[in-house]
Amino acid sequence: MRAAVITALTGPDAVEVRDVPDPVPEPGQVLVDVAYAGVVFPDVLQTRGEYQLRPELPFTPGWEVAGVVRADAGGFAAGDRVAAMPVTGGLAESVAVDADMVFPLPDEVPLATAAALPLNYLTMHFALLRRAALQTGETVLVHGAAGGVGTAACQLAAAYGARVIAVVSTPDKGEVARAAGADEVVPVDGFREEVRRLTDGRGVDVVVDPVGGDRFPDSLRSLAREGRLVVLGFTGREIPTVRVNRLLLTNTSVLGAASAEFWRSEPGYAGRQWRDLVPLMRSGAIDPPIGSVFSLDQTAAAIREIDQRRAVGRLLVRVRDEEAR
Repeated sequence: MRAAVITALTGPDAVEVRDVPDPVPEPGQVLVDVAYAGVVFPDVLQTRGEYQLRPELPFTPGWEVAGVVRADAGGFAAGDRVAAMPVTGGLAESVAVDADMVFPLPDEVPLATAAALPLNYLTMHFALLRRAALQTGETVLVHGAAGGVGTAACQLAAAYGARVIAVVSTPDKGEVARAAGADEVVPVDGFREEVRRLTDGRGVDVVVDPVGGDRFPDSLRSLAREGRLVVLGFTGREIPTVRVNRLLLTNTSVLGAASAEFWRSEPGYAGRQWRDLVPLMRSGAIDPPIGSVFSLDQTAAAIREIDQRRAVGRLLVRVRDEEAR
């Protein structure tokens, strides 16, 4: 089969498409013929060896896919349409995935849409509901609101009854965030002052931060009393530090949301999350905005788009035309 392969830890340009052996499922795994694969920021990190999961070179990246089950296994039947999270190996024509990380698709959800759902929406479900304990009527500030994590945060927070303020870097990205459910959009420069104005000086209840970097202190200062800042990653490439006296004075919290680590320690949890999200998929409350679709041969270019912060909405790789239904 054909697969995208990371051949060296030098960035997206080291990704090549090669013929590789077909995967052989282990007990408890499901073999999925991939129609579409999502491209996410951890793929960028893995091309440089900067992610905590470091498979031996060469290896195939790819966190999330959608496709068709090839053979009966793990409670699935041959021909079932599924989304799945293999974590690695998804950017290939076929992938073997632990059954706990394979999810049945409602008939209403196309495979292209499904490939953009698992990682970001399950991560944000974990971040907003389990970690931040989001309540109806609260206000959520979302950084990177036009990206994959950000649009998922906007849609889910809105679906659960929150007011959403999106932080973006350009007007075009602001339109993407509005389409994803943001009530207000503010620019990165001066966002703290805009948050103060929009909340009448109160601040927000929850900050969703996949960016980190130099905006982190103003994110803390944007929290209302007993507010929660949820850390999801560092696309800004700088890990900030916390002055804990600020937390003490305002009774605020900084929370980590490491969903992949949690899923490894709690088998079956991701499946329960997926079942919670299915009604929102069916209603259209969650519907990932697809920015661009690349061919498998263009995988390096797709990863480069995210690396260079040019991506708006989700990026997909179309792997098999015949299953793209």
